[in-house]
Amino acid sequence: MNSFVTKLLCRHECDESSGDELFDKDAKGLSHVGEAVHQVLGRHHNRHHHSQWNVTSGKIIGAVDDTPKNLWDKTSDPNLNNDDWFPEKMADIISRTEAWCDILSLGPPDGKFLVAFKSALLKIAERSKTAEKPIIVRMLFGNIAGMPVNCSAVIKALTNDLPKDDDGVKLHLWVGAWRRGFSWNHAKIIAVDGVYLHTGGHNLWDKHYLDTNPVHDLSFELEGRVARDGHRFANQQWQFIESKQSTCIGGCVDRLPDYLPLVLKSRVTVSEWPEGDVGIFPPQFTKADIAHSPHQSRILDKSNDVPLISIGRLGSVTFRSRPSDDAILAMINSSQKIIRLVLQDLGPVCIPGSKQALPGLVWPKAYLAAIGKAIYERGVDIEMVLSNPNSIPGGLKGTEANYGNGWSCVDVAAEIIKSIQKQHSDVDDTRLREMINENLRICFIRHGKSHQYKDGKSIGLHSKHFIVDNTCCYIGSQNLYMCDLAEWGIVVDSEVEVKKIMNDYFVPMWENSFTGKDVDVEKVMDGLKVDRDGEHKQFIHLNADAAQEMMPHGTGTDYYTKEEPPHTWALQNPIGNIKGKSAATTDAKEDGSAVASAEQPTDGEDGDKSHTKSVENDEADVSSALQEEKDEPVNAPSAAVFNEGKENITSRAQNDSSDKVPEEETPQKSDKEEEVEEESLAKQSMKLDLDCCGLTSVLNLASE
Repeated sequence: MNSFVTKLLCRHECDESSGDELFDKDAKGLSHVGEAVHQVLGRHHNRHHHSQWNVTSGKIIGAVDDTPKNLWDKTSDPNLNNDDWFPEKMADIISRTEAWCDILSLGPPDGKFLVAFKSALLKIAERSKTAEKPIIVRMLFGNIAGMPVNCSAVIKALTNDLPKDDDGVKLHLWVGAWRRGFSWNHAKIIAVDGVYLHTGGHNLWDKHYLDTNPVHDLSFELEGRVARDGHRFANQQWQFIESKQSTCIGGCVDRLPDYLPLVLKSRVTVSEWPEGDVGIFPPQFTKADIAHSPHQSRILDKSNDVPLISIGRLGSVTFRSRPSDDAILAMINSSQKIIRLVLQDLGPVCIPGSKQALPGLVWPKAYLAAIGKAIYERGVDIEMVLSNPNSIPGGLKGTEANYGNGWSCVDVAAEIIKSIQKQHSDVDDTRLREMINENLRICFIRHGKSHQYKDGKSIGLHSKHFIVDNTCCYIGSQNLYMCDLAEWGIVVDSEVEVKKIMNDYFVPMWENSFTGKDVDVEKVMDGLKVDRDGEHKQFIHLNADAAQEMMPHGTGTDYYTKEEPPHTWALQNPIGNIKGKSAATTDAKEDGSAVASAEQPTDGEDGDKSHTKSVENDEADVSSALQEEKDEPVNAPSAAVFNEGKENITSRAQNDSSDKVPEEETPQKSDKEEEVEEESLAKQSMKLDLDCCGLTSVLNLASE
């Protein structure tokens, strides 16, 4: 296969492991769980060392950050100001920045989170007046399908209180967002000066955490070299955003309306501040950028550090490699005694009122098989806490927030037992019943044994946390149900620290949640023949309105753009009808699990002025260029309509480079000429999409 076809079909030439097993020099004294993770990453993902995974060390600061706080044994609802401390803590970490800060989340901050972040930026701006070098702040979010982030609105809201026209301020701020197909950022990271780190499952949304009926979530603060891994993981995504602007096809597709069905469609947005004074794209993080920060002295003494392993994935930005998936499987497969899991759900999004996943969605077979094997072959106990189905916080609509994918604990137990049957066809029903009774304990989250708040609304859970053999645990952003997002988290490989986390979080949760009534053995056995996977057919029974109703968005209306679906489109194919009768794509939950929905057109009115690309191209592997040496001291709808990329970002980038020879100015096209050009390009794009998903046409274009 020639190199062009390889890039077209495989997207990346350097995605897979080189075949050589990599040994991380910090991988000494790991537990049996930590060593299993290290081995699978070193063997299968050595190309992504220091970019998507790393064995490192650091300190866990204080107790874990779980919200709502101090509620497990309570029968009353939390006060509205119960967790105002949480955004203030995040802001405190951000405000420590002397050189470099990376902030990653699913969506922009709102409410009290926005207020706290603005306060932190103001402190950084004041500090920057006496700084030797500009202070870099990069904020990165996910462009949820159908709801791109309005980066200009976000950056305007964040900076409207900062000093204006003050030459003494040396703060450089970028806000970016991206999507590739149905992958986007879902990681939650605050990394400061390569020393301070905050990560876990929390998003930045007021109504979800600080209002009535708050959803439960978990994050934690760390200090040490591990923070550099957060910066490097952010590097990967920022380089992807920049790389989308560098190709010929990318420049063409930039001119097309975002609603057109495109092969390998991507959308990236980015805005900068102060506009015109800094480059369009932020620099890449290196250790040299933080060498002058006074915080570096805090990581010289590692005597109190504990072993940590950062694990991540970039979704469809990489073709095959998903390091954190294999790391989580390695943790489960290494278990000898007990696995404790705190999850939003284990199954995919369920069709309301049914026992079947949405079309095309399936249960996570690999994780189910690993859990089933642990129970059957090693007698491992499973204790699992799940969100009550379809829990909605803060008085929001089901289209804005929806925790728990619709399955009962019986459904989850049945899928685990089915995995045992598939691996061991000779197992009898008596043995299965014994395992359900003795090894498999699953429950919904509760306060004081109640699964509801006082108003009758169910209690939601958004944590992504599991503990293996009371020795090793994970806290991060990655759900175990099927979705292909960019995720990141930390494996803590210290029995002492893991037991502290258990006592602070899991033990009180379990004592107040588990009643033994959520799983009935006979109902599990009766459910073993139920097929809960989604239809493996084209989307034929869902319409655009129904799909939109089942797509939780997340935050408020100010910092997103809504792409309205044309009601005449039929949802018959998740990637577009090849015969040209209809065109549709797959919309998505906030967590990335697919939901049928049309990609929608915009009106082209004034709105987000950020630099925007909707791009179809095959970029080089962004990770291979970012390998670094081992660490040493020195990681909803909007009222404004989206601007359809009328600015030529390539020309802007050229104008930013003062050392380039000025080119002859291109005559500005009239509105009519632009309209004709856009229509022509749209027709070409549609032809690419309909012609065998674009393969034949793209090959023909390449040969011309």
